[in-house]
Amino acid sequence: MHHRKELKNHYNELRHFKLRLIVLGALVFVGFAILASRFYFLQIKRYDHYHTLAENNRISITPIAPNRGLITDRNGTIIAHNFFVYTLEITPAKVDNLKQTIDDISQLVEISKGDLKRFEKLKRRSHGFESVPLRTHLNEVEAAIFAANRFRFPGVDIKSRLYRHYPNGKLGAHIAGYIGRINDKDLERLKKADLLSNYKGSDHIGKSGIEQFYENELHGTTGFQQVEINADGKAVRTLSSTPPVSGNNLTLSIDLKLQDIAEKGFGERRGALVAIQPKTGEVLSLVSMPTFDPNLFVGGIDTKNWRRLNESTDKPLINRPLRGVYPPGSTFKPFVALAGLEAGKRAPPFSIRDAGYFSLPNSTHRYRDWKLSGHGIVDMKRAITISCDTFFYGLAVELGIEKLSNFVRHFGFGEKSGIDIRGENGGLLPTPDWKRRRYNKPWYKGETVIVGIGQGYTLVTPMQLAYATAVLANKGTAVRPHLVSAVTNVKTGKTTAIKPVLNDKITIKEENLAIVEQGMIDVTLPGGTAWRVGRNAGYSIAAKTGTAQVIGIKQNEKYDEKNIQERHRDHALFIAYAPAEDPKIAIAAIVENGGHGGSAAGPIVRQVMDYYLLGKEPPELPAKKVVPKEVANTTPETEAHD
Repeated sequence: MHHRKELKNHYNELRHFKLRLIVLGALVFVGFAILASRFYFLQIKRYDHYHTLAENNRISITPIAPNRGLITDRNGTIIAHNFFVYTLEITPAKVDNLKQTIDDISQLVEISKGDLKRFEKLKRRSHGFESVPLRTHLNEVEAAIFAANRFRFPGVDIKSRLYRHYPNGKLGAHIAGYIGRINDKDLERLKKADLLSNYKGSDHIGKSGIEQFYENELHGTTGFQQVEINADGKAVRTLSSTPPVSGNNLTLSIDLKLQDIAEKGFGERRGALVAIQPKTGEVLSLVSMPTFDPNLFVGGIDTKNWRRLNESTDKPLINRPLRGVYPPGSTFKPFVALAGLEAGKRAPPFSIRDAGYFSLPNSTHRYRDWKLSGHGIVDMKRAITISCDTFFYGLAVELGIEKLSNFVRHFGFGEKSGIDIRGENGGLLPTPDWKRRRYNKPWYKGETVIVGIGQGYTLVTPMQLAYATAVLANKGTAVRPHLVSAVTNVKTGKTTAIKPVLNDKITIKEENLAIVEQGMIDVTLPGGTAWRVGRNAGYSIAAKTGTAQVIGIKQNEKYDEKNIQERHRDHALFIAYAPAEDPKIAIAAIVENGGHGGSAAGPIVRQVMDYYLLGKEPPELPAKKVVPKEVANTTPETEAHD
């Protein structure tokens, strides 16, 4: 019995052992099956995906930034171009101890606090495998010193990058504008416009002026290069390359020599000037004084210069022709005159007897003329020539604010001109509806009175004033002002001229235009408010002077310039076109706190016209601040105002 029990136990053990072998074999089989299926999935089904990843580890796609297009003036003079500079760059992902590496580099090449601050800022925006400039504009000696020690600094290289340069410095800075480093706002805007891929490898973008407005033309198309790299991240060979396409070149309508003459004419005074070809809309000069050096912004402006420019009371960064708003003063009168003539309110031989003031019916309040004793008998032409306030007070009231505003709007007042620079201010042409929306108050007739002489709510930019003058010179045809006259495709060599664009056209009777024009011509002849400006010109000038109040002066209080702080003095305005019989240039100028338009702004306009029409350059004089002289000592009675 005992022997049979042992046999039975052995049989059971053998059976259990075989069962375990079968289970274990099944598990091994299942495991190999899973492994085999995974191999199949990875090596066959997902072959393309992992092959691509492997290739990407072996192949680096490097963007090649395009050359930015050039900007030249109408005569081919370079305004903005590119040049190569040495830059010292670090790829953070390839550097073990970044701080120590920078400290060691600074023993060889000077690294300023500004360089470090810019590097940290750019590093935060970049990916770790992208190179970040630590120091730009290395000279050849510095580049050679580092090159000799390059082996000590893995992940640090000397590269050659294109940098933008403005060879004329401050001259025309507000026209060309400048480029600056791409920031988060730029990236967001590029992303929305689906242009982000075209800026791979690019560090800069247009920030203002022509550089900003024509960014799409100037930037070009980014190229790409496929480079095989080894395990150390070093390039082994180039596999393929798509070359970049350079940006288009822009030819401006600006005459840089004329621009220089205009800017020097201001000296150290603040102000603006715009000169336009009436028939084509081409802007010949756009001056904003004081100005600045755009080269300061290309590599990232330092804190000291930024504060100096941004905190200056002279506001050099503001584009005054487009952003500055001023009351037009008496330069508004020729347009009010045309409105009156076209409405039949002041047809010849209409005239008034000016006693030196104007009063509304049933009112004892007197709106004073600049000449307290009055001008006597004044018709339309003479009212323009001597700038008779009383005449235009009454005319504005008879026209009414809505009819007046609707007419002068055809000359561009109250609206943006459409010039090819961003940030233009539309000025202000007041109406009863505007005042109700703005102040929730009704319009009063007394407000219409002062609009007639360009005061009150009315505000214009120098650009609008020049544009309006050009429309007047062009007999009612309004051509959109523009700075770029031609675009050249660098790849094809084809140059495309910018065609004039008609903004508006108003039909004006020739006899009415003739009256206004003759009144403006007489402004620059003996007896006119700017007779000195027209003296010995050699060509006919149609002009109008103006002053714009900065602080209020009581009706019975005389404006005494010498007892008023310089920044509280009246602005001096001047508009003109010439030759009057066939206008080739229309100009508006304003000298802030300059006093009288004929003596402060007029001479600058005359210099610009002399050069453009006659090729005559003003004598070279050292720039200095010109303080307007006492009116009583230097000008006849007709120049005591406007």
